[in-house]
Amino acid sequence: MSRGVLITGASRGVGAAAALAFARAGDRVVLHCRGAVDRAEEVRSGLPGHGHAVIAADLGDPAVIPSLVEESAAALGRIDVLVNNAAMFVDEPVAGSRRVGHPLAETSYEEWVANWRRTLAVNLEGAAHVTWCVARQMIDKEPADGVRRGAIVNVGSRGAYRGEPDVPAYGASKAGLHALGQSLAVSLAPHDITVTSIAPGFIATDMTEEFLAGPGGDAIRSQSPFNRVAGTEEVADAIVWLASSEAKWSTGAVLDFNGASYLR
Repeated sequence: MSRGVLITGASRGVGAAAALAFARAGDRVVLHCRGAVDRAEEVRSGLPGHGHAVIAADLGDPAVIPSLVEESAAALGRIDVLVNNAAMFVDEPVAGSRRVGHPLAETSYEEWVANWRRTLAVNLEGAAHVTWCVARQMIDKEPADGVRRGAIVNVGSRGAYRGEPDVPAYGASKAGLHALGQSLAVSLAPHDITVTSIAPGFIATDMTEEFLAGPGGDAIRSQSPFNRVAGTEEVADAIVWLASSEAKWSTGAVLDFNGASYLR
């Protein structure tokens, strides 16, 4: 039975790969993006099957999130799976320097506050608000025959445990996302809705291509004993499994997915 799947941040990288993986499994997908509608439409046009759609919204603005979910539910008939993938990694260099991110010792207080507010607004609060809207729809609207009531998968990060010294707001937001997933796994289990998280390490995407091709690429790859980084397809396949009926008993879990690059 085809499911309705909402994936946030699906115009590129892991989100786009997850959209393809769900579509290949016969599901219908809404690809959310913030502003890259053309790129998201290009991804949508390459998906097998029918019933896919693109919807744009800024997850940092809680006022627009109910409309995003309502439009997604209307396009899909019902949202059976939510993938909280959208994330902001603040990495704009400061004018006149080559500094990236917001390391504490090199960042003004004004920059520090701005980075924290924006990162948490999208990565943590945005995911929480989307989850509230989707979970309420899962509770209130009956699923189709053969489809279970709901599955929510959060895309976190190894950085929640390993640390992100140059972008501490990002690491903290992902740690919060993991904790959010565990709290909601308990509260939503009586409604037959599962909540899991995946914590990938470094992933080869178009956004990380420059890092991997640069002088630090070998050091990044050597973090794993496999001497490589994950591909987006590998992460997407794991997300699809976490949303499956076979993975139901894993609810509340955070899946470390980093090729043994960080063990805890």
